[in-house]
Amino acid sequence: GRGEAALFVELPEGSTGNGIRFDRQGYLLVADYSGHNILRISPQGEVARFAHGPRMHQPNDIALAPDGNLYASDPDWKHDSGQLWRIDADGSTHLLESDMGTTNGVEVSPDGRTLYVNESVQRRIWRYALDAQGRISDKQLLHQFADHGLDGMRCDEQGNLYVARYGAGVVAVISPRGDLLREVKLKGAKPTNVAFGGPDGRTVYVTLQDRGAIEQFRADIPGREHGRR
Repeated sequence: GRGEAALFVELPEGSTGNGIRFDRQGYLLVADYSGHNILRISPQGEVARFAHGPRMHQPNDIALAPDGNLYASDPDWKHDSGQLWRIDADGSTHLLESDMGTTNGVEVSPDGRTLYVNESVQRRIWRYALDAQGRISDKQLLHQFADHGLDGMRCDEQGNLYVARYGAGVVAVISPRGDLLREVKLKGAKPTNVAFGGPDGRTVYVTLQDRGAIEQFRADIPGREHGRR
């Protein structure tokens, strides 16, 4: 059936929301790329500034690790470059890497030991080892595509990545080893973000920029964040 849409909250003037995640308390975390913030919105719609990074270009997408750390991609579209940040529970910001490609989609593995980040323009997906302090090491190229772009990505419970392939009109499913398992064809050509939902966590919702629509398809495995609260 068709869902009912309603306005939940309006962001403060000067803020522009992009990537969103729910935390364990049911608060909504929002990457505010024009305000260089991570905003935290209560279930009642109260907006607070959780973190502010004046050195951020424009925080684009965020991923919440099982330990509560937040990771943010930070592209500089004008120069085809980007940065990668960790935001701790106290709101402090830590630059993990700069001089990357155009960082966009970001995600953490179900066990919290691997961080994934993709670069839209360069069409690469990188993986890092994460330690108990949220530090990165052992950077490896997980997968590279020959054409089109990359946007948001989410993991299922087994660690497979669902990647919005902007311009290609598909969501690519990639294994933790970097194998392309399948591609799900969409009606629109420009998918931007993917999210798992539904009662069993196996419905994948995809936002399409060109259609101004949300499409959905069914996955075999629930999303990694299903039922964790």
